Amino acid sequence: MIVNKKLVDPINAQIRHEFTNMFQYLAISAYFNDEGLPELAGFFGRQADDERLHAMKFVNFLLETGVKPIIPGTPDVRNDFASAEEAVQFALDQEIKTTGQINDLVSLAVSASDHITDTFLAWFVTEQIEEVDTMKNLLQTIRHADGALLRVEDYVLRHMPTVGNGSAVAASGGG
Repeated sequence: MIVNKKLVDPINAQIRHEFTNMFQYLAISAYFNDEGLPELAGFFGRQADDERLHAMKFVNFLLETGVKPIIPGTPDVRNDFASAEEAVQFALDQEIKTTGQINDLVSLAVSASDHITDTFLAWFVTEQIEEVDTMKNLLQTIRHADGALLRVEDYVLRHMPTVGNGSAVAASGGG
């Protein structure tokens, strides 16, 4: 094992956080789908896909460094929101929380002189800058739209990342 033992449990905890974020974004995608906002539903479906990839990066890192990862269950996620603004604010808060978790892992890696893990985590540090900025911009757009969510849909269509196919929730077209 080339990862410092002090980092194994915290990395396994981060795997759980990333999978939880994935399910949370699926729930937000379902909320927007139910509200008849397919672009926002698709955006959050793609965010869920990204979170799954983040979790798998941690899983694969542990495997590649000789550590068996622990694939966790996840806690329940929030499924109900009073508004689009509340849903996106919740997503922004989650990204800020994730940034703190990544920062804690980096601090732990540095204090343990685990340069391999520190180098691996550098990608996540940069990724969190993008994730927080994206959610902050989306929240500002929703606030500026002042209830005109079809304008937000247009903004998402024109300006938000479109990598991937979105989630099954978003792709299904709703019920």
